[in-house]
Amino acid sequence: MTSGTSHPHPLVVALPLFLLAGLCLTTLDTTGKFLVRDHALALVVWARYVGQMLVVTPFARHRAGPTFWRTRNLKIQLVRSAFLMLATVSFFGGLRYLPLAEASAMFHLAPVFIVVLSQPLLGERPTRARWMAVILGFTGVLVLLRPGGDLLQPAALLLLAAAFFNGMYQLLTRLLPGDSAYTTLFYSALVGAIVFSVALPWIDMGDSIGWRDGAMLLAMGLLAGTAHWLLIRAFLLAPAAMLSPFAYAQMIWAVLFGWLVFGHLPDGWSALGMTIIVGSGVMLALLERRRARLARAFP
Repeated sequence: MTSGTSHPHPLVVALPLFLLAGLCLTTLDTTGKFLVRDHALALVVWARYVGQMLVVTPFARHRAGPTFWRTRNLKIQLVRSAFLMLATVSFFGGLRYLPLAEASAMFHLAPVFIVVLSQPLLGERPTRARWMAVILGFTGVLVLLRPGGDLLQPAALLLLAAAFFNGMYQLLTRLLPGDSAYTTLFYSALVGAIVFSVALPWIDMGDSIGWRDGAMLLAMGLLAGTAHWLLIRAFLLAPAAMLSPFAYAQMIWAVLFGWLVFGHLPDGWSALGMTIIVGSGVMLALLERRRARLARAFP
């Protein structure tokens, strides 16, 4: 009789880290929305990226050694980091004017843009089911931006741009198989930290920053760094295809925080549009998981 050691399912350890990362990201978005009402957008973005760099750089160096910054794909890393910066600027810009939950739902259109862009950029031919998910996602946007709705305003274009830039950021991640996760983690915030640090002397600070707002700016950076650290840890423990359907749990926090902090609850039509968008994303995530499973079974 042989005795063996049973190993827990990867989700047992990875999922709590992944969900905690989502909570950190939603708290980051809530803090950012609160701050951009009274402070320059560039200042808020600067705090987010510099804080992330201060958190992830020591971690990356500890895990990957002093050469953690060396990459085989410098151009792709920098372009990818630039897309993340553009996504953040667009998202916080739109978040200044639109409710948190609805803005978060539109930002989660990134997987839809990935399907649309995967063929021209990666040579992947989307299946019919993926195109159905794309149509479903854009249907949800039309419901959110219905004529006469509160979201039908120019700021909504910023959120669509943010989803597009986030999709490009995620697509370029697929082109970095030669770099370690810690190297990629370091470069994720690099462009944003450099660009807005250089621009900081020319940023109009407006009113003086009190201790409360200063603490919130500091918290944004810590939340960003912690969230990305948790995501890296989760993806090292479980495949992305297994975790990605749970990314939409962030919508629960977005609705809750939007209500508690800003006193806003989505109306019936907005809730329907958000549900359709989330449904399209979950559909794409499940299709990706099925494709990954087939790839393992038939290499």
